[in-house]
Amino acid sequence: MVVPHTNQKTDDLVSGAHPVLAAQDLLAGSGVIHDVEVPREVLAPEAQEDAGEGTVRMRPLSIAVLALISRAAREDPGLIPLLMIKESLVEPTLGLDQIRQMHVGLVHFLVGKVNLISGLAADGGTLDETAGSPLGQTHILLAKHFGWTPEQVAQLTPGQVAVYLAGIQKLLQLEEDTG
Repeated sequence: MVVPHTNQKTDDLVSGAHPVLAAQDLLAGSGVIHDVEVPREVLAPEAQEDAGEGTVRMRPLSIAVLALISRAAREDPGLIPLLMIKESLVEPTLGLDQIRQMHVGLVHFLVGKVNLISGLAADGGTLDETAGSPLGQTHILLAKHFGWTPEQVAQLTPGQVAVYLAGIQKLLQLEEDTG
């Protein structure tokens, strides 16, 4: 049986529902540059009252950039916040060595702002929720067990994921039986 196509946007507007978003609507936020005010207390915590505040310009991080950061920081997880700042900071542009010279409070503040403008909770809470989800746990298990990158895991079909997970389960059971 063939169901006739309806105009979803018109149907949604008539029913009061939100219209269906276009691809450009979903991608629009990734190109926005945000002016972020850095308070004097964060910029120079021990400075005199005459120390001023300032503004930096930052852009949200994309999934591709987060994957690169993850890969680059595989050996040294302490690089993650520094690379997040480096990739997000539009103005002024700073090198990694310059970012390493920042005090910890400023780094913490800027990472919180990167998370916020990237659509995450300021404390990265959304990342924790994603990593704890069944899909996130599957990605972590496959990456850890096989040494795959996030991009390689993301390219697997659901059938391949099921086969590899079953294989991991059998290997773990064999290790348990022999150990």
